Amino acid sequence: MFLNTNFPKAKKYWYEGKFYDWSEGGCHPTMHALHYGSCVFEGIRAYSTAKGPAVFRLPEHNDRLLLSGGVLKMKVPYTKEQITETIKQTIRENRLDSCYIRPLLFFSYGNLGLVPKACPVELAVFAWEWAAYLGENAAKGVHAYIIPSRRVHHTQFNMAAKLGGVYVQSTIAGLEAREKGYDEAIFLNMEGRIAEGPGQNVFIVKGRTLFTNGRLESALEGITRTSLLEIGADLGYKTVVGPITKADFFGADEAFYCGTAVEVIPITEVIDGSDTTAPPTTHTIGTGRPGPVARQLIKAFNEAVTGRDPRYEKWLTYVGK
Repeated sequence: MFLNTNFPKAKKYWYEGKFYDWSEGGCHPTMHALHYGSCVFEGIRAYSTAKGPAVFRLPEHNDRLLLSGGVLKMKVPYTKEQITETIKQTIRENRLDSCYIRPLLFFSYGNLGLVPKACPVELAVFAWEWAAYLGENAAKGVHAYIIPSRRVHHTQFNMAAKLGGVYVQSTIAGLEAREKGYDEAIFLNMEGRIAEGPGQNVFIVKGRTLFTNGRLESALEGITRTSLLEIGADLGYKTVVGPITKADFFGADEAFYCGTAVEVIPITEVIDGSDTTAPPTTHTIGTGRPGPVARQLIKAFNEAVTGRDPRYEKWLTYVGK
């Protein structure tokens, strides 16, 4: 029996052409993805709008899901259009107005050699109500911990893909930060510059300029990140994509995480634990409180995803009845 305690309002999930009750499930323990992380996924959100639930940037998410499948050498048995309709159908089936959505493509049961030559590629889609990723108080600003471990390098993996197995590094980082009493982790890249959070991009603010980095800095170029670059430019800010040093970060007027799950969350304090030979150092970002730029972007982003700013309605896919 699988309870939905940590998946509010989740009633059913879609798996290989059929809906199942959330409490119903089972998989063979030798399925390939369970052993090797041979899966790809997306994190997507739908928001309540005046026209009903709408999925934010669904085409872009599905494009990346299929790109990720290609990177993992999957022969995906579903088209983009089929995945789109399945996601919309899953939201309707669960009668959700707003939700987090997780489509998962994975190598299933067949063989357990590293090469999944006998394992079919299967698809499952889940949706549930998920509010503040870092907790209800995160909007007041979070304390981030720069961990000693470096982010996987962009020469090792295609940083445009969301590969399930790679995220074990993110899990370890998130656990390490929380064990030490901080809200979330930050990775440096192999070059010692800011990379990203375990599942979030990082922005810093200097005056009227927004800075973030890209895949050559060992960061996933997230869809929320891309959206904020456009929103920020529309608000009159200069936007710069390039390397961010630790000194840039510590000296910023503001900093924030962004991503589908976390949305936009200010970073008000950073603890640098990246050097294991020295004690961690603490750095207050700006005033130590959420700044005016982050607050303005949070408001603008919320208006975009809920359909209240017509400039960004192009990003919404309405679910329908």
